[in-house]
Amino acid sequence: MTIFRPNRRQMLAMAASAPALSLPVAARADLGGPATGNPAHFSFTLGEAKLTVISDGALVLPASGLGVNADPEEVKAFLESYFQSPETHYSHTNHLLIETGEAKVLVDVGSGNRFLDTAGRLMANLEAAGVDPASITHVVITHAHPDHVWGIRDDFDEAILPDAQYFIGRAEHEFWMQDGLATTVPAEMQQFVVGAQNSLQVEGADWTLLDDGQEVVPGVRVIASPGHTPGHMSVVVESGGQQLIALGDVMTHIHTNFVHPDWFNGFDMDGAQTVATRRRILDMAATDRIAVLGYHFPFPGVGHVRREGEAYSFMPALWQWG
Repeated sequence: MTIFRPNRRQMLAMAASAPALSLPVAARADLGGPATGNPAHFSFTLGEAKLTVISDGALVLPASGLGVNADPEEVKAFLESYFQSPETHYSHTNHLLIETGEAKVLVDVGSGNRFLDTAGRLMANLEAAGVDPASITHVVITHAHPDHVWGIRDDFDEAILPDAQYFIGRAEHEFWMQDGLATTVPAEMQQFVVGAQNSLQVEGADWTLLDDGQEVVPGVRVIASPGHTPGHMSVVVESGGQQLIALGDVMTHIHTNFVHPDWFNGFDMDGAQTVATRRRILDMAATDRIAVLGYHFPFPGVGHVRREGEAYSFMPALWQWG
């Protein structure tokens, strides 16, 4: 299994300088942000469950990390044809809060103040949405990359949600917690390993390790979706005969991952497995008409999968006002 793609150094180097970047001006669909910001939460219902998408901000990464197994010129032309920058990938970070019965289940905890300055806004945006972070009862981590788990610690290195129950895939936990892992990975990945281990060992978080298909609470279960990381899990919500899959990073781009599902990214740790998992979940969502939430899709990232021959397309859900 190929664990780390060779172009990760370039991705991390640009990520480190990303806060200083701005989107290039071109004849595309780029719109400038408002001076006072936009609302960063979006609520809807699935059966009897209330779901809220809450933003942690955004990541600015090099577009060269997209479709690394394809011809770079083809990828560039594809991005431009979809009014996307061929240089800079502006990626949203959409967290899911599931309210069902007495449970409030948060999927992933963002990056806190330990990754990029453009992210780390989850706790503030929860409060802006009228949600007391202390009321969250369960936290599910899809995988231990920085933008999904580094926000677990406060400034005193204690769990930021100390009263919640914490869940992660068994295989994911075992991978990152291997003895000596930081000494076996490329130098540019060592910070990722140390950050993951510090997060998973944070004081105040006792972990329940999950296997494929296990429930977190009634109506909320995880499904194995490896490739992006060795033990990546996605979260399935089911209520009133309706289903939604919080994809995590199974799919990270609403155009490349659907139109070219065989393209994988530089930050996918096993490209071939990523593609196999993606195709399986795309087929399942399209066949069974299951809604999906993409963590890195344009906010709020909720929609459906439409099959188009051997490819697919993402159909954003219709917003409804109460």
